[in-house]
Amino acid sequence: MTHDPQLAQLGLFDARVPRYTSYPTAPHFGAAIGPADFAEWIAAVPANSEISLYLHVPFCRRLCWFCACRTQGTTSDAPVIAYVDTLMEELALLQSHLPRGVTLGRLHWGGGTPTLLSPDLIKRLADAIFAVVPLAQGGEFSVEIDPNEIDDARLDALAAAGMNRASIGVQDFDPMIQQAIGREQSYGLTRDVAEKIRARGVASLNADILYGLPYQTGPRIADSVQKLLTLSPDRVALYGYAHVPWMSRRQQMISSEAMPHPKDRLALFETARQLFVWDGYQEVGIDHFAKPEDKMAKAQRAGTLRRNFQGYTDDPAQVLIGLGASSISRFPQGFAQNASGTAAHTKAIRAGQFSTHRGHRFTGEDTVRARIIEALMCNFAVSRQELMTGFGIPSARIDTLFAAAAADFGDMVRVTPEAFVIPESARPLTRMIARAFDAYDTAGARHSAAI
Repeated sequence: MTHDPQLAQLGLFDARVPRYTSYPTAPHFGAAIGPADFAEWIAAVPANSEISLYLHVPFCRRLCWFCACRTQGTTSDAPVIAYVDTLMEELALLQSHLPRGVTLGRLHWGGGTPTLLSPDLIKRLADAIFAVVPLAQGGEFSVEIDPNEIDDARLDALAAAGMNRASIGVQDFDPMIQQAIGREQSYGLTRDVAEKIRARGVASLNADILYGLPYQTGPRIADSVQKLLTLSPDRVALYGYAHVPWMSRRQQMISSEAMPHPKDRLALFETARQLFVWDGYQEVGIDHFAKPEDKMAKAQRAGTLRRNFQGYTDDPAQVLIGLGASSISRFPQGFAQNASGTAAHTKAIRAGQFSTHRGHRFTGEDTVRARIIEALMCNFAVSRQELMTGFGIPSARIDTLFAAAAADFGDMVRVTPEAFVIPESARPLTRMIARAFDAYDTAGARHSAAI
C-alpha cells in the first residue's frame, strides 16, 4: 500500500468522515420513528426466519478515558440487577410482537462491560433470551470480555449458556499508553484470560486493538501487535482511535498534544497491517483481519461480507434487533434506536411500550446508496449488474452516480463497464470515497478522522 502524496492532496489527513456502520448514519436519525413503528417492524419479521440480536449492557466498574460508548460507572450491583429486570420485561414485550418460529442466527452481548454480570444474572438473561428466540443450529453467541472484569465462575456461566465466540478488548499493551488512556491491562492477564476462554471449548476468539493512541509510535504498536499475535486470535479489529473530547467528556482526560499527527496515524496503521499480513492473516475491509479459515475471511472472499454497528460481519440476517438502552435495530424498513439513558429506557419499558425514541425510515434512494457504500467498505468495488438487477436502477442513473463520485478522486478510482473500483493504493481513502455517494449532509456532524 502506497503513501502517495496524492492522498494528502485529496485531503485524507484533514478530513472527518462517517465510519459508515449504517446508512444513513446515526446523526441523521430523527424523532419521527417511535415505539409504534418499532412494534410494527417487529411484527413484520417473517415467521420462521433467522434474525440477529444485540444486547447492550451499559455499565462498567471503571470508565476508560478513551471510550466514547454510551456507558456509566457503577461500584454496586444494584443498578445492574435492576437493569436486567428491565431487560426481562423488554424481552416479554418483544415476544408479544414477534411472529412464531423466529430463531437467532447471531446473539451478541456488548457494552459497557457485559462480563460484570454475576454468574446468576448471566444464566438468567441467557435463559430468558433463548426462551423468546432460540439459538438456531449453527448460531453464534458472542460476548465482549474485559480481562479486568472476569473470573472463572463467570466464564463457566458464559460457556454453559452457549457462548461460542469471545471478543477481548486489548487497545495497546504498552504500560505508558495504557496509563494515558485510563485502561491498565497487562499482557499476562490478557493471555491468561484467552487461555481460560479456549479451555472452556470456546472455539473462536476476537480481539480489538487501536492505532492513533497518545504516545503511540511505530516500535510501540509493533510490540503490541506481536504480543497480540502470540494469542492467535481468529479475528482482529484494528480500529483508529477517535479522539472526540467534545462528544465524550472523559476523553478530556487524554492530552490532545500527545496524539500522533494524521500522517503518523497512517504509518501506525501500516505497521500493524503489515505485521498481521506477514503472520498469515487475511485483510478484511478497511480495518479487520482474520485467519483464512475464519468465516469472516471466507465471506470476504465470497463477496458476502457485510457491515453493521459492530463493524464487519458475515451475518446474513436482514433483521438486527437491539435490546437495552441506546441499542439500535435494523430492519428492511429502516433503523430504530432505543432511549439512550437507562432511566428513560426503563420508564418506557415499565409503561408497557418499547423505548424507541429516534430512527429513520428508508425513502428514495436510501437502500441503493446504502448498498453502494456497504459494497465499497467491504469489497472496494460496486457491481453495476448488482445495482441493475437487485435494485432496478437504470444504467444511465448508475453512470451519473459513478461519474459524480469519480470526479472528486481522479485516477484514484476506476470506473469500468462492470464496476466502480477503489484500487489498493487508494484504500486509505475508502471512507471519503463512500461519502461521495452519501446524499445526506455530513458537514454538520463532527465525525472521526478519515484515517
